[in-house]
Amino acid sequence: MKGNQGAMVLAPPSPPPANPVAQLQTRIKELETGFRAWLAKQPTAVEAAIVTATSAAQGAFIGALMGSLTSDASSALPTSPPNAPGLNPQAMASLKQAQAFAGGPLVQARNFAVMTGTNAGISCVMKRIRGVEDMQGSMVAAFGSGAMFSLVSGMGGPNQALNAVTSGLFFALVQGGLFKIGEKFSQPPADDVLYSGTKRMLTNLGLQNYEKNFKKGLLSDATLPLLTDSALRDVNIPPGPRLLILDHIQRNTELVKR
Repeated sequence: MKGNQGAMVLAPPSPPPANPVAQLQTRIKELETGFRAWLAKQPTAVEAAIVTATSAAQGAFIGALMGSLTSDASSALPTSPPNAPGLNPQAMASLKQAQAFAGGPLVQARNFAVMTGTNAGISCVMKRIRGVEDMQGSMVAAFGSGAMFSLVSGMGGPNQALNAVTSGLFFALVQGGLFKIGEKFSQPPADDVLYSGTKRMLTNLGLQNYEKNFKKGLLSDATLPLLTDSALRDVNIPPGPRLLILDHIQRNTELVKR
């Protein structure tokens, strides 16, 4: 005996809800990649101005935060006028230097904005002109940063020009030492020596996630000048990152010469 029974259809399981944090991170990464690609196509003056402004804003925020933490120390410093009879030039220079490093939030925001903005702007111009980011360019940027900090903060003796050069040289030497130390501790493992330039390029472009694609396809530093769109497509790199990589190689004078 057969009875009429309704067939019950089971709906496919719904996909798990997307992680909003992961979506936000992905979106931010896409915007950052797109912004870098747009900025790289702008004239040198435009890129330098934007990089200087954004870096100065970041420096101002950090300086204001540090200034709020050191406001108690700055309030304890004497506020004698520049021509106070009780202070000799050397003592007055020391006082100005202490005030420059222990000022309030506004003072520190100004000082850090000048330092970071100048450093980033000069680094951007040097990289555009020379096509490479190395210790020499880093030291030139640090020299300009130190000189501008000295002029804006008013630290030092009456000879502001000499003090600006001295501060610039000090900043440049410190930056050069830090660059060398960073190179020493960031040496790639023995099996990654052939991919050091590739890794640096991908990191600068914000595409370090595709390093494994290069290694899987044996696209080492020696193959960078030979890269084509089809070669990058063969190692499963999406169109957007492919365009950024090829554009970076075309702009790199050393790779073009090779």
